[in-house]
Amino acid sequence: MWTGTGPRELRRVVEFDESFLKPPVVQVSLSMLDIDQSTNHRVDISAEMVSESGFVIVFKTWGDTRIARARADWTAFGSVRHEDDWDLY
Repeated sequence: MWTGTGPRELRRVVEFDESFLKPPVVQVSLSMLDIDQSTNHRVDISAEMVSESGFVIVFKTWGDTRIARARADWTAFGSVRHEDDWDLY
C-alpha cells in the first residue's frame, strides 16, 4: 500500500478463543497508523462476516493514500457459554 498501486484492501481472519452463543457485536479500531503526510489520508476499517467463532478485519484505502503500516485492535461483546449450562439432549 506504500507504492500507491496494487492491492488497496487487506483482510485478516480473527478466530475467538471461545465461541459465542450467537454472533457478537464487534468493534474494530486503528491503534497505529503510519501514513505518508504528503498525500490524502483515506482509510476505512471494519468487521465483516461476524460469526460465533470469529470474523474478518477489513482495512481499505484508496486514491493517492500511501500506507506504510497499520495496527488494529478489536473487542467483541456477546454471551458465551457458562460452565453450568448443560445440553441434556
